[in-house]
Amino acid sequence: MGEQTTVKFPQEVIDEYAALGIDLPSLFSAGTLGTRMGVQILEASAERVVGTMPVEGNTQPYGLLHGGASAVLAETLGSVGSMLHGGSSRIAVGVDLNCTHHRGVRSGQVTGVATPVHRGRSTATYEIVITDDEDKRVCTARLTCLLRDAPQGPAKA
Repeated sequence: MGEQTTVKFPQEVIDEYAALGIDLPSLFSAGTLGTRMGVQILEASAERVVGTMPVEGNTQPYGLLHGGASAVLAETLGSVGSMLHGGSSRIAVGVDLNCTHHRGVRSGQVTGVATPVHRGRSTATYEIVITDDEDKRVCTARLTCLLRDAPQGPAKA
């Protein structure tokens, strides 16, 4: 579905994870599902996460972008922001996802931008706005993640 691009992380975040022996781009990737759907994360920080996904291959029977595909993009971007907010000693687990689908899309790609609504000690909530190639809003989502202590032991990426 496309080549993976290198995610742009703030240098202090890269340094924090490198000191722990963690491959940050692998850890904060879209994962197996996101890869299969063509999700690419272009920019990532606790303040803003940007990613894209092709419409082709992610449609429902009527030829429109599947609402579940929008949900995958939204949860991926919001989870990455939550993980970066939590830092290397925490993991983010999604506990609530709400998506409102505003318009259909038949071709091109969609772009999601996740920005924080709340960043606390135990939860993080992000709003994710997904737009089409014409910058028209396709979906608005909100994701809340629970921040838990990371398991101790060797890092796995």
